[in-house]
Amino acid sequence: MNQSADAHLDAWKAKQELAERMIPLIGQLYRDHDVVMSVHGRSLVGRSPIDIIRAHSFARKIDEVELDLAETSAIVAALAEIQPGPVSVDLALLANGFREAGGADLDAYLRQVLAPALDARPGTGTDVVLYGFGRIGRLLARIIIDHSGSGNGLNLRAIVVRKGSENDLVKRANLLRRDSVHGPFNGTIKVLEDENVILANGVRIQVIYSDDPANVDYTAYGIEDAILVDNTGRWRDAEGLGQHLRNAGIARVLLTAPGKGELKNIVFGVNNGAIEAADAIVSAASCTTNAITPVLKVLNDEYGVRHGHVETVHSYTNDQNLIDNFHKGDRRGRSAALNMVLTETGAAKAVAKALPEFEGKLTGNAIRVPTPDVSMAVLNLQLERETSREELNAFLERVSLTGALRTQIDYVESPEIVSTDFVGSNRAGIVDGLATIVTGSSAVVYVWYDNEYGYSCQVVRIIEQLAGGHPAHLPALEG
Repeated sequence: MNQSADAHLDAWKAKQELAERMIPLIGQLYRDHDVVMSVHGRSLVGRSPIDIIRAHSFARKIDEVELDLAETSAIVAALAEIQPGPVSVDLALLANGFREAGGADLDAYLRQVLAPALDARPGTGTDVVLYGFGRIGRLLARIIIDHSGSGNGLNLRAIVVRKGSENDLVKRANLLRRDSVHGPFNGTIKVLEDENVILANGVRIQVIYSDDPANVDYTAYGIEDAILVDNTGRWRDAEGLGQHLRNAGIARVLLTAPGKGELKNIVFGVNNGAIEAADAIVSAASCTTNAITPVLKVLNDEYGVRHGHVETVHSYTNDQNLIDNFHKGDRRGRSAALNMVLTETGAAKAVAKALPEFEGKLTGNAIRVPTPDVSMAVLNLQLERETSREELNAFLERVSLTGALRTQIDYVESPEIVSTDFVGSNRAGIVDGLATIVTGSSAVVYVWYDNEYGYSCQVVRIIEQLAGGHPAHLPALEG
């Protein structure tokens, strides 16, 4: 190995060593004090040394230079000494701010910036019940368990299902443990059959068997003032979902499907400010609505949208048949594994429930395709003013990095990117910049989205808001 190669490898080893030193401190602060650390929105909690190095490298897209691990390692060590209360801290913003402040006294700088969190104490936590345990329910369980921290945030207490077999409990646990799309559960799972309990990474999940949504006494299991997430899709209006509120122990209900009637359809990041304390039932809209609404909002704010058409190329779902059989919906009875299936989507109209200014402006259709996860929305838009492909892409990339909706919108430019590359993306939608087409005031924007995991992350963000349990961001994020 020549000298140049030795130098590169030594530099890499030095980064690994710094990242390895940070991991136990990041974990301790998260477990004991609900301190969540990130680099420009990329969480470092529970990450490997390689993940931490990659997050520091990502900082080049925003700061034009790679974030120095030596700087952030010192910040993490100082935070471990300070031991602040619940807070979300961005190490990149702290490092940049400390340099701009002269870089003299790190402890004093951190105490000044984190002053609102120094005396904060973890809350008592909020109980969560999952009604249904299908594709979305199991992903919600994984995310909430992964976010357990000190146990004073969201506490997954129970799942409610209809009993499918004598060994139902073991089957449910195995479906949580292994997933053909999203891989194995990150941790350990045990089954306590005598108690109808699944124990996942120390989280005790009571399995309740019931066929009647209005006849479960949750307080009998020690569950109080819980947020119930109905991911069955069986009831979509206030009357049907209101059955859950008749049960002792349930305070609010969140639907993981488009709501009907007067229910508020919430796309987190866009209209979650519309949630009021009096709202006992809200909807998290659909995966497609969550993917396209943030992108449509920023485009409308910047360019104005006259009208448009949304074509969704969507992975098949359990609603379809594996092989031809009767289905109440048109075309959906044909084999999902063998066909592209043209069907309807309500996502275009549903956008107006989150963004009223789009009322009557969008049409939409969907094509179901033989892939198990990750979908694409093609936005064909007529804008109020002319632009160029370069300008539009630069705007969308900037929004994804530093805009108020950077948690919802991501942006990629790669000539080799395909759908499986987005499995596990926690953004609501990812703009494919190389596919953008602009002619005058006409624009075609392609948006990928993990219709399972990305949507589930949006749902959890709403649960956190309903619970009032998300810690403050410090330094404060710019809108």
